[in-house]
Amino acid sequence: MTEAAPPPSAEARLEQLAADFSFLTDWEERYGHVIELGRALPELSAAERIPEHRVLGCASQVWLIRDPDGPDGRLHFRADSDAHIVRGLLALVLSVYSHRRPEEILALDPNALSARLGLAQALSSQRSNGLASVLARIRDHAAYSSAGEPKR
Repeated sequence: MTEAAPPPSAEARLEQLAADFSFLTDWEERYGHVIELGRALPELSAAERIPEHRVLGCASQVWLIRDPDGPDGRLHFRADSDAHIVRGLLALVLSVYSHRRPEEILALDPNALSARLGLAQALSSQRSNGLASVLARIRDHAAYSSAGEPKR
């Protein structure tokens, strides 16, 4: 049995997303694309949508789950929201941050996704704050993991 190849670097994934978004001519198309990404995001079960997994600071309800680390030390995340656009933003975040080693997550500028895709200009302040809260939670998980502390 062959082992799966590691995902492309977070930086390479950001470049790929920026290239994908560059083909979309206006924000209406970009929002549509983000919503489509969210539709493809697997939903969390009702049993997983618990307060422990809830991300505070988001205008919509958002849940983030860190699954058990893989044998290679990579962190695996799943997320969901009750809002379509937020589900799409979560899909973007997970495509960059999930399946990464803690040090890679911590080395990545938390503003890089928003800056590369031009999200800061298009999102409301509430959505931007929510995105920052999700990224902070992911970075917290990475910091705990790199310090050898148990999953939170």
